[in-house]
Amino acid sequence: MIQFQCDYSEGAHPLIMQRLMETNMEQTVGYGEDEYCDEARRLIRQACDNSEVDVHFLVGGTQTNTTVIAHTLRPYQGVLCAVSGHINVHETGAIEATGHKVLAIDSADGKLTAAQIEEAVEAHRREDGPEHMVQPGMVYISLPTEVGTVYTRSELEAISAVCRRERLPLFVDGARLGYGLCSPECDITLPLLTRLADVFYIGGTKVGALFGEAVVIVDKELKRDFRYSIKRHGGMLAKGRLLGLQFATLFTDGLYTKIAQHAIDEAMRIKATLQAKGIGFLIDSPTNQQFPILSNAQLKTLEERYRFSIWQQVDAEHTAVRICTSWATKSENVDRLIEDIRALTR
Repeated sequence: MIQFQCDYSEGAHPLIMQRLMETNMEQTVGYGEDEYCDEARRLIRQACDNSEVDVHFLVGGTQTNTTVIAHTLRPYQGVLCAVSGHINVHETGAIEATGHKVLAIDSADGKLTAAQIEEAVEAHRREDGPEHMVQPGMVYISLPTEVGTVYTRSELEAISAVCRRERLPLFVDGARLGYGLCSPECDITLPLLTRLADVFYIGGTKVGALFGEAVVIVDKELKRDFRYSIKRHGGMLAKGRLLGLQFATLFTDGLYTKIAQHAIDEAMRIKATLQAKGIGFLIDSPTNQQFPILSNAQLKTLEERYRFSIWQQVDAEHTAVRICTSWATKSENVDRLIEDIRALTR
C-alpha cells in the first residue's frame, strides 16, 4: 500500500539521521541551551533576515499552538481563527483546555480576511456589555491553510495592518510552512513573514524532521518569559539538542526549501493529471495537499493500491479525498499513481 495520506509518514531526511548518529554520544547541556540549538537559532535568524527574533524549539504542532496561544492571551480573551483552523477542529479542545475560547469565523477557502477580523472586533465592541463576552485577543492563521490554500502578500499585509491597529498579536501556524512558501502561487517570503507576523513557527515534523517546530517570536512583549510557558506546557525537551541539530541541518545549504519544493513539484504533477482526466476538486490548492472529487467507483479502484485521507462526502456517488505529498514522496510512486489515474473509468 502506497501512502498519500499525510506528509509525516516517513521518518527524517537522511542528512538529519546522519547528524544524529554522528553526534549521538556527545555530551551537551540540556533544555535547548546547547551549541546545536544556538547554531539553529543563528541560521533561522539569518533566513528571516532579522537578528533580533527569539527562536525556541518545541516538539509538535498542537503543543506549539497551545503554548503560544496560552502565553499570549489574557484570561478573559479568545483567539480568532478560520472555522477550519487546526486549533478549532483537530486539536481535541486543547486551546479550550488552557481556559481560552477559539472564536471561529466562517471561511470557504480556509483563509481569514482583514475585513472579517475587523468585523469580529467591532461586533464585540457593539455588544451590550462586551465584558460579558469573550474578548478577541489575538489572531491565528495558517500558511498554508488546512485546505492547502495560501495567503497572498497583499492579504497578509492587510491582516497584519488590522491586527496592529487593533493591538491583536498575529500568530501564523507554519506546520507546513515550507510547502506554503514553495507554492507557485505564494509571493510571501520568510523575511516578509517575519515583518508582518508577531509570532510564527517553522514546521519540521511535516517537512523533513523526525519531530520539532521552531517558534520565531518577533514581538518584544511576547518574548518575555516564553521559556516559562514552554516548561509549564510540558514542551521543554531535556535533550533539546535533538531539536536544534535537526533545524540546524534543515537550514544549512537551503535543505528546507529544496525538500519542500520536491513535495510541491510532485503534487503539481498529480494535480495536472487529475485536471487532464476531467476530475474536479473540492478546493483549488496550490500546495502539497490536493482535494480531488472522485466517484465512489474511482475511489474504490485507487484504494486497492493507495491510501488517502477521506475528506468529505460530496454526494451519494462522490467523495472528496486528500492526496498529500511530502519531502520524501518517491517520484516512482507518483508515476504509478498518475498511470492509475489515467486508467480510471468514469
